[in-house]
Amino acid sequence: MRIDIKSMTLPELTALMKDWGEPGFRAGQLFSWLHEKRVRDWSEMTNLSAALRQKLAERCTLTQLTVLHRLVSSIDGTQKYLYRLADGNCIETVLMKYRHGNSLCISTQVGCRMGCNFCASTLGGLVRHLTPSEMLEQVYETVRQSGERVDSLVLMGIGEPLDNYDNVIRFLRLLTDPKGYNLGQRHISLSTCGLVDRIYDLAKEDLGITLSISLHAPDNETRNKTMPVNRRWPVEQLMQACRDYFKTTGRRISFEYALIKGVNDSPADAQKLAKLLDGMICHVNLIPVNPVKERGYDRTAQQDIRRFVDTLGRLGVNATVRRELGSDINAACGQLRRQYEQGEEAKA
Repeated sequence: MRIDIKSMTLPELTALMKDWGEPGFRAGQLFSWLHEKRVRDWSEMTNLSAALRQKLAERCTLTQLTVLHRLVSSIDGTQKYLYRLADGNCIETVLMKYRHGNSLCISTQVGCRMGCNFCASTLGGLVRHLTPSEMLEQVYETVRQSGERVDSLVLMGIGEPLDNYDNVIRFLRLLTDPKGYNLGQRHISLSTCGLVDRIYDLAKEDLGITLSISLHAPDNETRNKTMPVNRRWPVEQLMQACRDYFKTTGRRISFEYALIKGVNDSPADAQKLAKLLDGMICHVNLIPVNPVKERGYDRTAQQDIRRFVDTLGRLGVNATVRRELGSDINAACGQLRRQYEQGEEAKA
């Protein structure tokens, strides 16, 4: 089996080079070509010997992604990419432009097994986990395609990041390595639907990232209906894990809350949410739900969104409505991949 060399850390590359009879400094040169210069062919690694480049070509895989579709919003410049992996599977990546810089939303799995019933990403179930190199290439290839630097990252695309825990942690350490792309950890947000055991594991990793909880309901009854994960780890356990995470890391937690008409958007729901978050140092991102034809949910009316925000504010909860980007290109995760798999024409 070929070595997935782009998923290897610098110490692992150093050990590999020594096993191959190469001097240790070759590992640093190789790491730089892979993650700083981000070349696409072994021949471009000009300070390595021809013999070493040949050995690398014979024994290693240089992970690359193929662009199947690139959609650009005429409204706000959001760019959505449908990438094909080496095995033919597809994933989505979205580049969003803000005043403070460019933010990239990447996928961590092909599909998802969490089963949240308002999300397009879960419709086909989980196909497989992404490797660290496949996550890295979403960053690297988007930089190549767009010609722009990625300033911040959100792991909020297709998949549940904490369900692919080991690969995601390795990816984060590679992406933030000072000798590689060197993205600051405080510019990274990881979103989870609430895998409580992994939240505790993440707290021990000594990473400076932001934890974002996909909450979407203020009580077990509602959350059980929309998010199957809640039957394993109910709201009380999830909130305790969040409080413990803050105690360990000192990092403020962000809560994602998709507003679904008639499901979780009443003033009573806002009051329950405020009570649930009482005493926590946190922020709530309110998200009008994205229509998915297979799901049948409707988004909350604007006046009801404002009322929800006002209710939270009066009760002392810091909440904002997320700015919608790329609405003309279906920039929400899972939609473009679903269209492609069903043979539908993507919107240009």
